[in-house]
Amino acid sequence: MALASSSLTTVSGFDPESIRGDFPILQTRLHASGDNPGVPLVYLDNAATTQRPRQVIQSLVDVYEKHYANVHRGIHWLSDQSTDLYEEAREKVRTFINAREREEVIFTHGTTESINCVARSWGDANVRAGDEVLLSEMEHHANLVPWYQLAERTGCKVRHLPITDDGRLVMDALPQVLSERTRLVGITAVSNVLGTINPLPEIIRQAHAAGAKVLVDAAQSVPHMATDVQSLDCDFLAFSGHKMLGPSGVGILYGKRALLEEMPPFLGGGSMIRRVRLDGFEPADLPAKFEAGTPPIVPAIGLGAAIDYINQIGLDAIHAHELLLTRRAHDVLEALDAGVRFLGPKPEEKAGIVSFTLKNVHAHDVAQLLDRAGVAVRAGHHCTMPLHKRLSCTSSSRASFYFYNTLGEVETFGRALGDALRIFKRK
Repeated sequence: MALASSSLTTVSGFDPESIRGDFPILQTRLHASGDNPGVPLVYLDNAATTQRPRQVIQSLVDVYEKHYANVHRGIHWLSDQSTDLYEEAREKVRTFINAREREEVIFTHGTTESINCVARSWGDANVRAGDEVLLSEMEHHANLVPWYQLAERTGCKVRHLPITDDGRLVMDALPQVLSERTRLVGITAVSNVLGTINPLPEIIRQAHAAGAKVLVDAAQSVPHMATDVQSLDCDFLAFSGHKMLGPSGVGILYGKRALLEEMPPFLGGGSMIRRVRLDGFEPADLPAKFEAGTPPIVPAIGLGAAIDYINQIGLDAIHAHELLLTRRAHDVLEALDAGVRFLGPKPEEKAGIVSFTLKNVHAHDVAQLLDRAGVAVRAGHHCTMPLHKRLSCTSSSRASFYFYNTLGEVETFGRALGDALRIFKRK
């Protein structure tokens, strides 16, 4: 079936073609052989990880070639240089999420470690048998398993806020699942499968009224829309560098200073101590208290460069462009008339994530055939087995967008999917 041409245009003031040259990997051609030049890469797996512009790549090269040494320890010029760059990156993160103080920004190795830090440190110190942790049915395994482990250690109970069939939280149920026993609410800002943008201000308000703390999994939101932790009033917030143009191996845990001050260290070793004796130790001040050992120095500096790049584009333009792509992707899939089932709400209620199933076609087959056309999507349960069970499917296909994707790539995605469906019909 021929796809209808898009009547949509680019977002005012932003043209993705103008910045695609900054991303070397987007110039890749796949499956070339002999006289066959191959096909252009269409990278639609941004919810898993984004690509990096030359500016971020060069920042890593510059550190290793000119400035690298361990931080906070050496009394020499290189260590001072590396320390300054590392702490400048922390300040960039603080400004990006509008944290009140730099000491509230902890460098970790990713969202998963950040959440585990809260579960192990704050959770072990504050949660007891009979207490409750409230999560949602749409959470990533990284915001489920650490709390199940906490329940095994403490005897607390994990409860879940349900979702609707179209992937939105049942907010009317929130007062019923919150109680005086709820110690923490762990909630994703944006579902990595459904794309649902959750109403964080209302969730946080009700949780605080019930006496609970709130942790926000912001891995899918911070790279795509403005985040203000002071305005949100969340107690903890976690995200990863590799989902926002930065290197892998670095993430952020934001926590309100008063909470971080009360929490015991998560890991023990160098840097996180003020004094060590043969009979014990005294932890260091924030943020070093939670940055044991050699931290992710170069990845953190690279994250700072990624923030600089994102700020040049502008989060409002990024969000608007992704909405444009998401709307078109819905139109393209619906035009295929192939028994498409969308997982999640309509485009206006979600981020740039389009997860779907096709009647009688497995998600892995979809991804494999799309790859032949150069289109990279994700297939599987996306680290959300309970969510897929709730939606009565074992796997799904997911196309996810970032600001360097184009409407033309959405059209290529649609044509490639149409070709794949014709192959299945012949079979």
